Formats: sequence, C-alpha cells, structure tokens
Amino acid sequence: MIDWERRLYLAAHPLAYPLLRGLARRGPVVRVPGVGVVVNDAATARQVLMDRETFRKDGPGSPGDLWTPVLGPSVLLNMEGEEHRAMRARLAELFTPAYTEALCAEVLAGPLARLADRLERGAVVDLVDTMRTMAGTVIGRVIGLEAEERDYRALFEGGERITAMVSLRTRRLSDAQIAVAREVLDPLGDIAAKAYAAGDDRTVMGRMRSLGLSEEEARGAAGAFFLTGTETVATLVPRMIALLCDTGTLDRVAADPDGLLDRAIDEAMRVVTPTPVMLRGVRARAEIGGVAVRPGDRVLIATHNCCAAHGPFDLDRPHPPELRRLWFGAGPRFCIGYPLAMAETRAVARTVLAAAPVRITRRTAARGVLLPTYKRMVIRKEARA
Repeated sequence: MIDWERRLYLAAHPLAYPLLRGLARRGPVVRVPGVGVVVNDAATARQVLMDRETFRKDGPGSPGDLWTPVLGPSVLLNMEGEEHRAMRARLAELFTPAYTEALCAEVLAGPLARLADRLERGAVVDLVDTMRTMAGTVIGRVIGLEAEERDYRALFEGGERITAMVSLRTRRLSDAQIAVAREVLDPLGDIAAKAYAAGDDRTVMGRMRSLGLSEEEARGAAGAFFLTGTETVATLVPRMIALLCDTGTLDRVAADPDGLLDRAIDEAMRVVTPTPVMLRGVRARAEIGGVAVRPGDRVLIATHNCCAAHGPFDLDRPHPPELRRLWFGAGPRFCIGYPLAMAETRAVARTVLAAAPVRITRRTAARGVLLPTYKRMVIRKEARA
C-alpha cells in the first residue's frame, strides 16, 4: 500500500519534511542552526507548552513575531499572561460543544444534504472541494459572512495564500507578505465589524459584543479564527477518510459511529497532525531535555514527530497521556476552537460513513501548501455485493 500521508508531506515540503523527520532520529531535543531548538518528544513538548512563563507566544522567536503585524496585538495567537487569561475567559463560552454542534447543524444542513444525496446516487464527490466549501461556510457564519459557495472557495484560497508564505525558517513576514495578508484579511475584518455592530447573537462577532469585547478585538479575532479554523478542518477530513479507506477500517467505523467515530477522529488527527509544528519564544534561561536555551531563542515543537513516534494508524491503540490531543496544545493554551473543529469533522464524517461502503477513485497530492493535503480526492459509494 502506498503511504499517502508521507506522499502528502513530501509534496507540500520536499526539503523541510525529510529534515524534520531526520531530526526525530537525533534525539528528543536538538538545536538546529537557522531553525531553533527542536522538540521531538511528546512529554517534553507538553512541558514546554505548560510553562507559559519561560516559553511564550509573544516576543522574539514566538508566533507573535509572525502574526502581530497582520492581526494586531490582541488575539489569543500572540497574547500571554493575565491579558491572555482574561481574553480566553471572555471567549470561552463562544465555543461550547452545545453551541458549536448547533451551529454546524444549522449552517451545514444544506451542504450535508447535497453531499448525502450525491453519494447515495453513486455520483463521484471531490471531498477536498466539498470540505473547502463547508469549512468556508462555517467560518463565514462565525465571522458574519453570508455568501455563495464560490465565494467560500475563494475565501479558503485566500487563507492558503497567507499560510503558504510560512516555512520552518520563517521568523517574520516581509512587508510584501504582510501586504498580501492584509489584502485577504482586511475585508474579513470589515465584515466582522459589521456583524459586531449589528450585535446579532447568531454570529460569534455579535456575541463578542455582548460579552464586552471591543470592535478591534473582534476584528483581530475574526482574522485569527479564519487562519486557524478553515484549513485545519478542511485538510483533515479528506485525509481521515483516506486513512480509514487505506487501512480497511471505514466499514467498521460506519457500523458503529457512536462508539468509534471520535476514536477514529483522534487517531486520524494524531497521524495527520493538524498542527505539524508549534512555535514558542524563550523569555528566560532554561533547559529543555538537556539543551540550554536563552532569551530570544526560538523553540520549534515538532508536533508531527511527537505524534509519529507512536506508530502508524491504529484504531485499537490508546494514546498515552503525554500525547493526548497535543496537536491542539495543552493546558491554558489548548485550542479554544477545538469543539468547533470536532463538530464540523463529526458532521461531515457521519455523512460519508452513512454512505458506506465508499471507495477512493482518484487522488493527487497538493504542492506549495503549508498544511499537507490532497489537491483532489474523489470518492464514490460502492454497490453492495
């Protein structure tokens, strides 16, 4: 069987991926000139993520270097300390499981019905294009955008333009790259500002106003939600369905979605690793796995290496505590949008599983993207024997 996950990574990062995997063989922690201190071990990665005083998202070497010029200073992606705790506390109720399940059920009702109908009729479905539309539709509702399907595709492509500018060595975006990012994000900020002003509680922006956040915070949050809430889910679902097909476990999960779907999603996320690397800047002298770090150093958590060490896709192997959902962060830094990502993934996966048996008829790997993904992955319902 072709290892399609490896093929996707190599297509996206033909030079960086072999380097990243090679570093996994150098030990749990290794300093790499021009890249930073690379962490390949899940337990060590979790320790770094939990130490918010030493390893930070603001300051030199951190994600703040990348995103503050684009999103502004007050988004969860680049905040620390009491400021971060206060913002997160105010935003926490925006993404409860109950709210996100209801949001996806409402927003995706039409697209999911059309997907189910096409599969049931035996038509071919490009799951990549389908997920781009659905992910754009969901984040559009979050921001306050009402649009046509083609506009949601364009929205997704705009996000890809931004993330494709980032590599393992990228510490800051150039002025030209910042201009490109703002070209994509400023119109979304305007839409978010209108939703904020309208105070419509159907949108997250409207709910942010009722929670007392400022319009500037709403605009920044809209950009952050867009960057983190579209490509991650859109690239995950086709890869998850492919993993289930390639390992012969799709029919098994389809027969017991209530018992197995969440386990399949977690295992697929481990293998796919929606966030292959995470960045932290060093604030104080410390030691990581025997490697000394100092203020200004950049720590690159190789989440993919941490996850890949656990072996190939296996529905029956439990995740050790140090690995559990590491790709979404840890502790106070655990991704606030996790319930939304799960709700969206469950909704689409259940629709595909309901059509089982399903087979992949065609697929190609995407190039020039940050998150490895399929450029196209076509599926079709098989007639039962």
